[in-house]
Amino acid sequence: MSKTPTRPEPVEELITRHLDLWTSALKNRSTAGRGNSKKIELYGINKLRELILELAMRGLLMPQDPNDEPASELLKKIAADKARLIEEGNVKQGKALPTVDGHNQQILPLGWSWSCMAELGEIAPRNKVSDNAVASFVPMPLISTRFDGQHEQELKAWTEIKKGYTHFADGDIAIAKITPCFENSKAAIFSGLSNGVGAGTTELHVARPYGEYVNRNFLLLYLKSPKFLSVGETKMTGSAGQKRVPTEFFAFNPLPLPPFNEQHRIVAKVDELMVLCDQLDQQTEASLTAHQTLVETLLNALTTIDQSNTDKAASQQLFQQAWQRIADHFDILFTTEQSIDRLKQTILQLAVMGKLVPQDPNDEPASELLTNIAAQKTQLVKEGKIKKEKPLPPITEKEKPFALPEGWAFCRLQMLVSILGDGLHGTPTYDENGEYFFINGNNLSNGLITIKPGTKRVNLAEYEKNKKDLNANTVLVSINGTIGNIAFFNQEPVILGKSACYFNLLSGTEKLFIKRVIESPIFFRYALSQATGSTISNLGLKAMNYFPVPVPPTSEQNRIIAKVDELMALCEQLKACLNHAQVTQLQLADAITERTLAS
Repeated sequence: MSKTPTRPEPVEELITRHLDLWTSALKNRSTAGRGNSKKIELYGINKLRELILELAMRGLLMPQDPNDEPASELLKKIAADKARLIEEGNVKQGKALPTVDGHNQQILPLGWSWSCMAELGEIAPRNKVSDNAVASFVPMPLISTRFDGQHEQELKAWTEIKKGYTHFADGDIAIAKITPCFENSKAAIFSGLSNGVGAGTTELHVARPYGEYVNRNFLLLYLKSPKFLSVGETKMTGSAGQKRVPTEFFAFNPLPLPPFNEQHRIVAKVDELMVLCDQLDQQTEASLTAHQTLVETLLNALTTIDQSNTDKAASQQLFQQAWQRIADHFDILFTTEQSIDRLKQTILQLAVMGKLVPQDPNDEPASELLTNIAAQKTQLVKEGKIKKEKPLPPITEKEKPFALPEGWAFCRLQMLVSILGDGLHGTPTYDENGEYFFINGNNLSNGLITIKPGTKRVNLAEYEKNKKDLNANTVLVSINGTIGNIAFFNQEPVILGKSACYFNLLSGTEKLFIKRVIESPIFFRYALSQATGSTISNLGLKAMNYFPVPVPPTSEQNRIIAKVDELMALCEQLKACLNHAQVTQLQLADAITERTLAS
C-alpha cells in the first residue's frame, strides 16, 4: 500500500546549509583512470548528485499532487499499447512478466506504482530498415557518463553494421552492461540518429518504451540512480575485468514509477539542481587550480632568487622575504596532498642548492673532496681494480642549473664513482626454485630493493654468470620506463636487468645525499632533457655519467641529510593530519546523505 514517506528538508536548503562540506570533501584518486587526468575527486559534490538522484527515485524531491492521474492508470495504458503492437506484429509476445514488488526496498508515495523496464518497453529491440540504409554508429566511447545521457555518433552504411551489433532508434534508452562502464553510469537517450536508427557496441542494454506514457528522462535518472547501480554491481556475472550485468536485472529490477505529471516535475527539478552542482563543481575546480597556482608561485620564488648576485646580503634578504610570505599563510597553502608533495620537492630543491642549512666556513671545501676522490680513483687504476677513464668534458655554464654557495662545486657523476653500469641486456634462465632474484627498475623504491610476488628467480649458476660488483656504497637507479626510482644495495641476492643502473660511490660522498639529489627536481629535469624513446623513456649510461651533481663539503652533506629527514617527517605528519581530516569530511558527507534518506 502506498503512502507519503517522511519528507526531508528541501534539497536547496540541504545544499546551502552544508555548502562547505560538499565543496571541501575531496578524495585523492588511487588512479587517474583512462581518459581522466584529474588527481582529486570532488567527492562531496558527487555525493550530492547521488543524493539528488536517490531522492528523486523515492518521491522525496517534489511534493505529490493528489490531482495527478496515478501510475497504475499509466500501466494499464502501456499494457494496452503493448497488446496492440503485438497484434500488429511489431513486438514479440515474449515471456510473461514476473510480479514486481520493491516494497522491501522502500515505501512508495501516493500515486506511485512498482514496475520494471520490461513492462514499460521492449528490451533489446531490432530495427526494420533496408540493407542499404545509412544509420548512425554509436560505440561506447561516444556515450556520456553525465546525468543527461548525451551521446555522439558516426554515420555508417547500414550494411556494414547490421549484424553483430546492438540496434536502437531515436527515443530508445540504453545503459552499458560491462564493467567499469556500468559503474560509471554510461547511459543515453538516443536522438538525432540518421534515418532515426543506429547501432553500436553489443555491450549495451537497450529499452524501447511503449507509447508516450513515461518520461524517458525519468527512466534515464532511474538507470543512473545509486541504488540501481549498486544492486546491479552485485548481479554482475563473468570473470574480473569482463563482468556484465544480466539482461534479467535490466529488464525486471523493480522500478518506482510516479504519475506522468510528477515524472516531468522530477526531471525539471533534477535538471535545475544538477546545474547548481555543475556550478559548485566549476567553482571548486577553479578554487583548487588557483590554490595550486598560488602554491607554485610562492614556492618557485624560493628557488629562483639569483644566487649569483654579488650582493649576498640582498639575496639572503629576498629569500627570507619569500619564505616569510609562505610562513604567514602556511595553514591555508598546504591543505591538499598535491601542495604538500610540491613542498617536499621544494625542500629537496633547496637542499641541493645549498639553501636549506647554513654553510660553515670551517668545512673542508668540495674542491678538496673532489681532489681526494680523484686520488682514490688513481689508486684503484694502479691496483688494476678499475679501468682508466677517458677525460670528461668540463661542465659548461649552460649545464649548471643554478649558482652554488661558497665551498660547493659541480662535478659529473662519473667523477664520484668507481664504476657505473647497468644490468643484463636480455633474459636470464629462470628457475622458480632459485634463491636469487632478477630485478629491474620497478623493484627500486625509496632506498629499498623490493622483491615483489611476481619477481622472477634464478639459480646460483645464473647468478654467478650475471652478478655485478655491488657493495655497501652501491646506489641503484631506474633508467628505463619510470626514471628515478632509487635504492641501496644491502646484500640482497639479486642480479640486475637493463632498466636498473648501479654505481659505487667513492669515500667522501654520502649516498643518502646522492639519493636526495636524484629525488630532486634537478635530476628529473636533466633526465627529461636527456631521455630517449617515444613510448618508453630511456636514460642512457652516458647521460648518467655526465649528470652534473652539486657537491657540498662532506660535513654539510650530513647536515643536509639530517635537515631533509626532519622536514620530510614533518611533511608526512602534515599529510597524515590532512588525510585524517579528509576521511572525516568524507564520513560526514556519507552521514548526511544517509540521514537525509533515512528521515
